[in-house]
Amino acid sequence: MTPERLGVLWGITVFAGASARLLAAFTGLPGVVLLLLSGLLIGRSGLGLVEPLDLGQGLETIVGLLVSLVLFDGGLNLRLPEGTIKSTVLRISVIRLVVSLTAGLLAAHWLAGLGWSVAAVYSAIVLATGPTVVTPLIQQIKLAPPLGAVLEAEGLVLEPIGAVLALLLLELVLGDLHGWREVAFGLFARLGGGVVMGLTAGWFLSEGLRLLKPDPSVGLRLQLTLGVLFLLYGLCEWILPESGLPASVAAGFVVGRRPATQANQLDQLIRELARLAITMLFPLLAADVSWRELSPLGWGGIMCVLTLMLVVRPAAVSLATIGLPLDLRQKLFLGWLAPRGIVTAAVASLFSIRLELAGVLGAGRLQGLVFLTILMTVGIQGLTAQPLAKAFGLLAPEEPEGEKSETAADSFSVLSDPSQ
Repeated sequence: MTPERLGVLWGITVFAGASARLLAAFTGLPGVVLLLLSGLLIGRSGLGLVEPLDLGQGLETIVGLLVSLVLFDGGLNLRLPEGTIKSTVLRISVIRLVVSLTAGLLAAHWLAGLGWSVAAVYSAIVLATGPTVVTPLIQQIKLAPPLGAVLEAEGLVLEPIGAVLALLLLELVLGDLHGWREVAFGLFARLGGGVVMGLTAGWFLSEGLRLLKPDPSVGLRLQLTLGVLFLLYGLCEWILPESGLPASVAAGFVVGRRPATQANQLDQLIRELARLAITMLFPLLAADVSWRELSPLGWGGIMCVLTLMLVVRPAAVSLATIGLPLDLRQKLFLGWLAPRGIVTAAVASLFSIRLELAGVLGAGRLQGLVFLTILMTVGIQGLTAQPLAKAFGLLAPEEPEGEKSETAADSFSVLSDPSQ
């Protein structure tokens, strides 16, 4: 592809994303839903103006770097104090890791008709809710704490696990790994290695930011942060593929927890860059969806996704929240909202290509089922999240001007101590 054509591709993509954001601001509709629709409009399923595969191998690099920025932003704001929030996130993560993997495997095989090996890869890919979708959604609907914090933290914990596990299962299918023992070892090695490298890079970055404390320039802090983050991601992917995602979360967590870094000065800029990354990535990856891959799934594919939405997720959340001081409305909302996001779409696109090159049957159906999952969860749950939260009384109250809003930490402490 010529440089001029690449310029047009990126121009159309960013313009479509920005237009979707503008329409969301005027109409009040969920921005992530409109971003998804804008990608369908400009891509294979619509006008055919954007073909993501024209980016070649650069697509994986671009997506990886931008996703690392989004996850770093999530780690920067991640807070898991002792008490109910921490217990809820950890329980949901562990139980969903077991329940969703098993149920997703069975549903994909029996309902959508995928082979057992490809169904296992699908189950791992769609394991996690997407922070790239959940975060802007709960910000737009102004969800009252602590539910927003639980949903964001759940995605940040499970997103790297799902991506790494999906890669290892893919390597098992392709014959690069032999047996579940190697899969388990690879999972712990890549997650553990990514976290260690991320914690180390986060410490060095925080020290660098501390040395810049007398410097009033926030721009220099931002440049240093992006330099360290992108170098961290590149090194992690070179040493341990897919370890860059947990490394990004860990690095952001360290920087956000060290007060000497003045992370609050970076927070707004990083958050805006993360939103820009989402605005670029969602239309780009949605443009890769084709009706040719979705139509063969038929009602079996739809029933598979509905099973995950209406049965598996609520069941896992119900088990995870037994004994926790969450009322029925909060449990129902947690059991309903679980949209999949950019990492899920990116992993599906890249893995489908590898499976097709290896001659594995069902590669196209895998990508189609993953994107059907994204379309249904983002579309249905994105459109119903605010009305449901309003009906349940879970929206944050409007704050009078001049008054300081209740902090997340205050909300956590109230929830953790039912006597308050």
